[in-house]
Amino acid sequence: MAATETDLVLRRFVSAARSVVPVAVWAHGSLAMGDFRPGRSDLDLIAVVEEPLDREHGERLTDLHRRLTEEEPAAAELHCSYMVEAALSEAGAAHVTWAHGMLLERPVTPVTRREPLDGGLTLHGLPPAEPLPPLALGRLEEFIRRDLAEFWFPATARPWLWLRDVWVDLGLLVLARATVTLRDGRLITKGEALAELPALGAPADVVRDIRERRYADPGPTGPLRRVRRAVRARAFVRRGIERTLAAEAGPGRSP
Repeated sequence: MAATETDLVLRRFVSAARSVVPVAVWAHGSLAMGDFRPGRSDLDLIAVVEEPLDREHGERLTDLHRRLTEEEPAAAELHCSYMVEAALSEAGAAHVTWAHGMLLERPVTPVTRREPLDGGLTLHGLPPAEPLPPLALGRLEEFIRRDLAEFWFPATARPWLWLRDVWVDLGLLVLARATVTLRDGRLITKGEALAELPALGAPADVVRDIRERRYADPGPTGPLRRVRRAVRARAFVRRGIERTLAAEAGPGRSP
């Protein structure tokens, strides 16, 4: 079977990064979970390094990522968190991350930490289960509830955001994935989240719209339809978050 553009990008990245990343490189997200769509999905990676990265390492990694993006267009969607081996057990620690065309420092979320353990792809070195400890009980659920309450619920008070495709797509899919994880304790793909949305009462035409953008080639969305879609999507996500947080809080407790 011929190598895909994604395969070539991953091989080139792993080969070039080995001098900086001696421990492991793992793929997670849609690539590892079987729902990857070239040109639409991100290439989500975690690289485990032995020591904290200094300025020289940062410059080398920046050059590596920029050169790879110039030569391989698919590498533009490659994001990689460089986790220090000794800090793998520190769930809240910030790690050097390549994203949005730059190196920055940010924590690796509990969802991101859980994905390699559930079904990550080992591209180099040790498999995830060896150096990466499991999350503490309840840590994943706590993060999801906080993300819904502190990021997504306030976003539903900003109507203009929901005129954009990305907010409609992510808003509904995040709600469906959060609902399943809080209910069943498992992570699901975006494709599985789409299948969950009708049972949650999502507007059928909005779900169809999201599906077409992810798996087909939809035509343009007119201004009036975009406004109507924004109103319905925002209202559904807002009600869904309220319902989810209320159910999680339980009787006699505030969400």
